[in-house]
Amino acid sequence: MSQDEDQPAHYYLAGGGIASLAAAVFLIRDAGVSGEQVTIFEKEDRFGGSLDGAGDAETGYLVRGGRMFEPNFVCTFDLLNSIPSGLPGGLSAKEDIFAFNCAVPGSSRCRLIRDGAKADTRLGLRLRDMRDLARLTQADEKKLDGKAIDECFDPAFFQSNFWIMWSTMFAFQTWHSAIELARYLKRFIHLFPGFTRMEGVLRTRFNQYDSLIAPIVDWLTERGVKFETEATVIDATVSETGGTSCISALLLERAGQSEIIQVSEKDRVFFTLGSMTANSVQGSNTAPPPAPETDSAWTLWKNLAAKSSIFGRPDVFCPDVARTRWESFTVTLKNRAFVEYMERFSGNRTGTGGLVSIADSGWMLCFVMFHQPHFRQQADGTYVFWGYGLLGDRDGDYVKKPMAACTGDEILEELAGQLRLGDQAEAMFRDAIVRSCMMPLITSQFMPRRAGDRPEVVPEGARNFACLGQYCEQKHDVVFTVEYSVRSAMTAVHRQAGGKAPPAVKRTDRNPLVIANALRTILAG
Repeated sequence: MSQDEDQPAHYYLAGGGIASLAAAVFLIRDAGVSGEQVTIFEKEDRFGGSLDGAGDAETGYLVRGGRMFEPNFVCTFDLLNSIPSGLPGGLSAKEDIFAFNCAVPGSSRCRLIRDGAKADTRLGLRLRDMRDLARLTQADEKKLDGKAIDECFDPAFFQSNFWIMWSTMFAFQTWHSAIELARYLKRFIHLFPGFTRMEGVLRTRFNQYDSLIAPIVDWLTERGVKFETEATVIDATVSETGGTSCISALLLERAGQSEIIQVSEKDRVFFTLGSMTANSVQGSNTAPPPAPETDSAWTLWKNLAAKSSIFGRPDVFCPDVARTRWESFTVTLKNRAFVEYMERFSGNRTGTGGLVSIADSGWMLCFVMFHQPHFRQQADGTYVFWGYGLLGDRDGDYVKKPMAACTGDEILEELAGQLRLGDQAEAMFRDAIVRSCMMPLITSQFMPRRAGDRPEVVPEGARNFACLGQYCEQKHDVVFTVEYSVRSAMTAVHRQAGGKAPPAVKRTDRNPLVIANALRTILAG
C-alpha cells in the first residue's frame, strides 16, 4: 500500500457560506467523517457568506439582507436541529426559531403604504391576471426556458397590489425568470391565505449570522474543522476519462500568493459556485457606495465552466449588473422616537410586522422594523432597522436622484418624505448611523435561464466533486433561500460521501385543501 493510500480522505469546501458550512455538518454528522479531515476555504475574513451581521454602536450595525424562512424548509431545519443555539435553556437553533416565533408571532397590519398612509392590501387581480397566473404555474418548465416574467403577463398586472407585495417580498423584477416565479408560486402557495399580513413567515431571534452562522461555526470548530480565511479557490484541474471527471488539483490564492493542493480520487471537493453578494460595496451617512470592483467570487465557476459544459454557463447570470442589483441600508438609531412612531403608525409592536413596502415610492422603498435587540451584543439604547430599494436606479420622489447616488442621510431624507414625517424627522433620526450597501449581483440567480445553464449538484460523471449553492439545479425548489443552499449540501454529501438523502421538497401545490384556500384568497382579493 502506498503512503497516499494510507492517508485518510480530505474533504475540501470552496467558499464559506451556508452551503459549505451545512455540507461540513452533514459530512461529520451523517457521513461519519472526522472534523480534522474537513477544510473550508473562504475569501473573506469571516464565514457565513450572504448571511451576515456585523458592526457596533459606534460604527453602526450592518446586515446586507435576510433570507425568508417558513416551516417547510425541511433540509434547513434538519440541519439546525443538530446545532445548539448557544442561548440559555439548551435549545437547538431550530427549536429557538420556533420558540421565538411562538413568543413573538408575526402578522402585519401595515404591509403597504401609499400617500404616506397605510394602504388597502386587497390583491387587485383581474380575471385575466388570475388566468395568466394559472397558466404560468401549470406550464411545463421546458416551455418557459429563457422566458422573462413580463412575457407572461400584460403591463396592468404589474400595477396590482399582488405584484407589488410579491415582488418586494421576494425581490422579483419584471425581467427575471418566468421559471423562477412559477416555482415560487407553487412552492409558497400554502402562504397565500396570510400573504398580505406576512403570516406563516418565520423569523430568527437575531440577525441570521448570530442566529444561524455563529452557532454552526462553533459546532464545527469544536469538532476540529479547519477554517482557512482569506484563501480563495480560483481554479481546479479537471481530469476526464471515459465519460467521467475527477478533480486532481486545486489552485488556491492566499495573500497574493498561489498554492497548488493535490487532490486524490478518494478525496472529495465541494465547490460553491458564484455569490449573490459578491462585489458588495458600502456607503455611509455622508457618502454613497463607491463603484463596485471585481473580485474572485465568480472566477472559480467561470474557470470550471471554461473546462467543461457540465459546470453550466455562469455568464447567463451576470450579463448586466443593472438588471441584478439593488441597494440595502441598515440604520442604527440612538433613541426610540422612530420605533415608537412606527408602532403607532403601523399598529404592530416592533418585530411583529415584517416588510413594509411604500407602493408609490420611486425607488419602491421597503423597510423592516426588527425585533430588538437584532444583534446578540447590541448596545443598550440602540435600535436597528433595515430597508432596501427594489427600483433604486430610478430617481427618488424627495431626493431627486437614484438611490445608488445617495448618501445615507439622503436615504433617510427620502424615507422621511415618504412617511410624511415633516419636522419630526430631525429628532427621530438625530445621530442615526446609516450603512448602505450596493449589491450588484444580488438577484443574479433570478435571471432568465435555460436547461443546462445551472449545473447539477453532482454533474454527470463526477467522481469526487459536487456543486453547492444558489446556482446549481434542484428540481422544484426555489433559489434565494437558505433551504436551496442547504438542500444542495445535503444532496452533495449523500451522493459523494454517503450521508443521508435529503427529504423531498414538500409539494403543498398538490394538496387540494391548500389549492382551494389559495383560490379563495385570490378570488376574494
